[in-house]
Amino acid sequence: MDWYEKLNQYFPIEEMKSQKHMELLLQEKGDIYHKDEGQNHVMMYVEMDDFIFIDYLFVSKEARGQGLGKKLLNKLKKKEKPIILEVEPVDYEETDTQKRLKFYEREGFHHAKSIGYRRRSLATNEITELEILYWSPDEKDEESIFQKMKKTYETIHTYKDEEMYGERYENVDEVLSFKEEET
Repeated sequence: MDWYEKLNQYFPIEEMKSQKHMELLLQEKGDIYHKDEGQNHVMMYVEMDDFIFIDYLFVSKEARGQGLGKKLLNKLKKKEKPIILEVEPVDYEETDTQKRLKFYEREGFHHAKSIGYRRRSLATNEITELEILYWSPDEKDEESIFQKMKKTYETIHTYKDEEMYGERYENVDEVLSFKEEET
């Protein structure tokens, strides 16, 4: 099974980029968009000067619980940059979402509660709400994470979207929102 099939079988269709889109990112944005692939994992990530965004992280069922996910994250943490990722909100009827959140919490990730993220899938036309998690080697405020997420959305998620899908994703300000914490 090739890398895209692994991702496509694991991630919901509303969260997936097309294979053509990912290959274009690897080819045309290869200085920042990367694929780390092995027999039991696929990790697609963006490395900017001041942060890393994990686009997809897949570890096969056979390899879960053996430290592979931790090893992959530690490889990125060694770069000493904030790491940002999107996750589905916990669905208490689906244990995978609970396990995923617990894994990231164990690895020191925090939920960016002040960041709202609602994106319309071009594949299904459904609105998908995702939560933003982040890890940082030093204390980063959520406003900083929000700005980095906006940059990722504009640089990666919407890259040549009209060419790839025949229509454009929504504007970043319609998708991402920031709510100041009340004091």
